[in-house]
Amino acid sequence: MLGMALAAIDGTIVSTAVPQIVGDLGGFTVFSWLFSGYLLAVTVTLPVYGKLSDTFGRKPVLIAGIILFLIGSLLCAAAWNMGALIAFRVIQGLGGGALQGTVQTIAADLYPLKERPRIQAKLSTVWATSAVAGPVVGGLLAGYADWRWIFLINLPVGAIALWLVVRHLHEPARPRTEARTRPRIDWAGALAVFATGTLLLTALVQGGVAWPWLSAPSLGLFAASAALAALTVVIERRAAEPIIPGWVWRRRTIASVNLALGAMGLLMVAPTVFLPTYAQSVLGLGPIAAGFVLSVMTLSWPVSAALSDRVYNRIGFRLTAIIGMSAALLTLLAFPLLPYPGEPWQPALIMLLLGAALGLFQLPLIVGVQSTVGWAERGTTTASVLFCRQVGQSIGAAVFGAVANSVLAARLLDAPVPGLPDDLDAVTRTLEDPGALSAAATDYLRRAVDAAVDHVYIGAAGAAALALLALVVLAPRRFPVLPDASDTAASSPGPVSGGPKR
Repeated sequence: MLGMALAAIDGTIVSTAVPQIVGDLGGFTVFSWLFSGYLLAVTVTLPVYGKLSDTFGRKPVLIAGIILFLIGSLLCAAAWNMGALIAFRVIQGLGGGALQGTVQTIAADLYPLKERPRIQAKLSTVWATSAVAGPVVGGLLAGYADWRWIFLINLPVGAIALWLVVRHLHEPARPRTEARTRPRIDWAGALAVFATGTLLLTALVQGGVAWPWLSAPSLGLFAASAALAALTVVIERRAAEPIIPGWVWRRRTIASVNLALGAMGLLMVAPTVFLPTYAQSVLGLGPIAAGFVLSVMTLSWPVSAALSDRVYNRIGFRLTAIIGMSAALLTLLAFPLLPYPGEPWQPALIMLLLGAALGLFQLPLIVGVQSTVGWAERGTTTASVLFCRQVGQSIGAAVFGAVANSVLAARLLDAPVPGLPDDLDAVTRTLEDPGALSAAATDYLRRAVDAAVDHVYIGAAGAAALALLALVVLAPRRFPVLPDASDTAASSPGPVSGGPKR
């Protein structure tokens, strides 16, 4: 949990210190890469670390990830300009990728199926606590100490986590057949996956921000990523031990969960990215109050996840997830029905219900898909699920950002005051200055932001429908769960058969 906390709190604690960092180091035009660089490094390394943990064990990968994350944190604290800080954030992300996937895999290794919901719920509380504590701690350190402390604070936490892992984490014995086989690492595949992911995510993150979508940089990056993706498929088909094995997509259970959680990553952009903007620009709340409107989702999510086993033990993983995502779909569709301007408790209630629905959706799928594979495949399977979710978030940020800005542009064509800003960021900054506009123009802008966020939530509901479609069409009615006693010994990459069904 301490190792997970390092990755969980990182994004939220840094975001509140951006003004102080830019004021000290400069680089306002590229500061977004503090987050984009970290996200890229985490996402593209997830499949690599998943395969490495299946090959060499979870413990060495987790230890290496913690050490790399701490080295990156120390370098970030010593950064002398924005370029150096961005580079060191990438190093942090290389460690963060090992933390996110490996901790989830270890939880499935150490605990039998009946205990995994409780353990996964505890891991969810780490993210919930980080979502609330991160902005507060980051603001306090940036305001009363120095922004460099937001990175230095990782060192004692990481040191304790490292000591506990080294001393107390004892992995189950690996099958003897594996011990006799010399590990073979698909370095060419790892490099191809890394390069493909980097180009694709760069195109998604920077498109429409640093350059127009139909400009030469965007088209070039998408074309290059497509070519590299084709090359990656060729390399992985020929590799003896591929980083992303073909069975990840050939098995209906894993493929359907990958697609469903990718769609969930897509819809998560609506509350995490656009709800704070709605709360500040439409409801007129301050940054802290807007953050709390969002944070109520992190309160219901772990509670719902912890109780989900009482549902899926009765009706199965697939049906439980379908019920959870159906509730999420209805909740997302309810957001555009909120009155204008409304009260803060109304979107907070929506987020409370959404968190409960997604807790009932995500955890059964993760627990279920991990339970269908043996030890030697669990790291790869878990990493593929998390990778798809991360890619979904990147795609969602690009797509819904374009949707929001297009709705704003359409509304502002007939604005009552000429010269108004025409993109979401500029509108938000304008609304933060109460004397910049007349009352009528301010109200018009607020209504335009309200309409833009409503369309984003409708799009998120469409993503929820895609998740449901993946489960209904692709997922088997009952997941082919392996008996707990055979988890350690099961290492065959062939189709799973036998065992209980859920």
